[in-house]
Amino acid sequence: MVSFGKKLKERRIQEWQGYYINYKLMKKKLKQYANQSQAVVLDRRFVLKDFSRMLDNQIETIVLFLLEQQGALARRISELNEQKDSLQETPDISKINELREAYQTVGRDLLKLLYFVEINAIGLRKILKKFDKRFGYKFTDYYVKTRANHPYSQLQQVFKHVGLGAVVGAISRNLADLQDRQGSYLSIYDQPALPLQDPVVDSMQAAVDRLSHSTNFLNFMAQHALIMQEELPTPVEEEVDDQRYHFMSLLLNLANTFLYMVNTYIIVPTADDYSMSLGAAATVCGIVIGAMAVAQIFSSVYFSAWSNRSYFRPLVFSSIVLFIGNVMYALAYDLKSIPVLLIGRLFCGFGSARAVNRRYISDCVPLKIRMQASAGFVSASALGMACGPALAGLLQTNFKIYKLTFNQDTLPGWLMAFAWLIYLIWLWISFKEPNRDTEINNVPQDSKAEPAADALEKGVVEPLLLKSPENQQDDDEGEGDESEEAPEDSHRPGNSIAAAYRLLTPSVKVQLLIYFMLKYAMEILLSESSVVTAYYFRWSTGTVAIFLACLGLTVLPVNLVVGSYISNMFEDRQILLASEIMVCVGILMSFNVIIPYSVPQYVCSGLLLFVSAEVLEGVNLSLLSRVMSSRLSRGTYNGGLLSTEAGTIARVIADATITLAGYLGESMLLNVTLLPSLFICIVSILATFWTYNSLY
Repeated sequence: MVSFGKKLKERRIQEWQGYYINYKLMKKKLKQYANQSQAVVLDRRFVLKDFSRMLDNQIETIVLFLLEQQGALARRISELNEQKDSLQETPDISKINELREAYQTVGRDLLKLLYFVEINAIGLRKILKKFDKRFGYKFTDYYVKTRANHPYSQLQQVFKHVGLGAVVGAISRNLADLQDRQGSYLSIYDQPALPLQDPVVDSMQAAVDRLSHSTNFLNFMAQHALIMQEELPTPVEEEVDDQRYHFMSLLLNLANTFLYMVNTYIIVPTADDYSMSLGAAATVCGIVIGAMAVAQIFSSVYFSAWSNRSYFRPLVFSSIVLFIGNVMYALAYDLKSIPVLLIGRLFCGFGSARAVNRRYISDCVPLKIRMQASAGFVSASALGMACGPALAGLLQTNFKIYKLTFNQDTLPGWLMAFAWLIYLIWLWISFKEPNRDTEINNVPQDSKAEPAADALEKGVVEPLLLKSPENQQDDDEGEGDESEEAPEDSHRPGNSIAAAYRLLTPSVKVQLLIYFMLKYAMEILLSESSVVTAYYFRWSTGTVAIFLACLGLTVLPVNLVVGSYISNMFEDRQILLASEIMVCVGILMSFNVIIPYSVPQYVCSGLLLFVSAEVLEGVNLSLLSRVMSSRLSRGTYNGGLLSTEAGTIARVIADATITLAGYLGESMLLNVTLLPSLFICIVSILATFWTYNSLY
């Protein structure tokens, strides 16, 4: 992986190179501190003061140049405004077009300045993180708190970009005035939602959005989807994305995500009743529910590989297989066959195209809306998770057509088969296969460089809190001659699961363990809910469906609170540890030990467990997306596939645990299945503590 220093050297604008952050010099300073500390005991206050002074000088250089460039842009806009005023008296179409092109040229120069700010902000974030990692100080907290809130803060100039926002507004307003609005007398301030059809304005607005705190929730949700991207993408990538993007195709991918999650959870409230109607024990529901996850372990790999060549054909195949699987699931009732039931669920798992959905967003959606699309992926999943059990609760009927039975057990299969058939027709008519002829070329173009899709303010104010040895090594690359080329192999993605696993550092493995734990605990709670509630509380299918739907409806509000508020108040590692502990508390509260098991105990413990696991999943995947090697952001065996496999394997083991525990009797089911959850949770908490102790 190419170090940030090399990326900075390659992508900076040459005529401005004296004003960029001197990342190489500051790395050498850190190395000097480290070498001196081995010989003598350095005074901590001296190190903090000396390095703070160096950072202050670097930021001052950046800010003074930034203000100078803002002034130059303001003067050019002022001159163009004078020309525009004179044209209002004697309109000339050719001169108006020339003036519009002149404003657009100023806009492109402003994009260069925004890109300059973004690269420097990334460099500041990285060097602060590197200092904390090397010396174990909370230097970032000290530096940001003392500089950001000072009345003469220069750090605010880099991250608040008020002046740049004013320049963006001036260019946008004047281009809007020049644009033909069919006799309208309204300005952009009267109708802020009115779209201005100008690519330069769109690019400027996207760049400003990526540098603002307003995207915190969307950023949190996007990382929840673990759709990874390069930290410093090139403008060519944005241009290619625009050529490949098709809104209806994106909508079809999100619809596929939603329907698949509905398909997964619609059978949960009735799986135990269906198993008993076919002559099996109620706890066989674990195998029935888990069969889909078993098949998904394999389907994730071949769908990920297939998406290297096509998106349309895998989605068509997925829809057909899911249609067949649901029909078989529904027919199993009249055939009185458990094997047909299980094969139907296996077919449904073989149709899991979530790897394709993730890959489409990552590869074909432009950077300026990729965060929203990724948040849409998570929202569609959450909505499907809530709608599945809710629909099951509505299908409480019983009738026959010819020899086919339609009741609460079979209707989920028939309903989903019909839904996938309609989806297949819609897919066939509306999906547009993206053009794969154009490859992204990562050569920088100084004149039109656009900023990366990184939420920089959050990145600097809340630096990455988990630092892996691999990332440390990546940062250390290029300590000497930065012009030295990185080996070609360092850019290649893993070509197998084993190769991808070898790219994982200890901290990443711990976070995958956390992901495994939370998926295991959630699957135990959801899959055995119908059996446990029927045994202890005599709940009906409708009541179980309402309980599960209510759990699913907490996903988006919880992520909204965490992404918009809690993540701004606490460090990610603090939220991670707190949510792990709360999951453990939820598991402990769920045990039936002494007092008679009651509905309030079950509902409260289940809600605490589920909500804490949701918080944990969001924070964990957010951290995971930032510390995972960039070599796992592309190719068949990518980071998204590894996390999917970890979660799917956890679900398979959890469902198998439910079925095996059923042999001990329903009275033992709850406590026996909770014991492994508790053990894995304690192990993950200890692993998290070990990781932080080794990194800080």
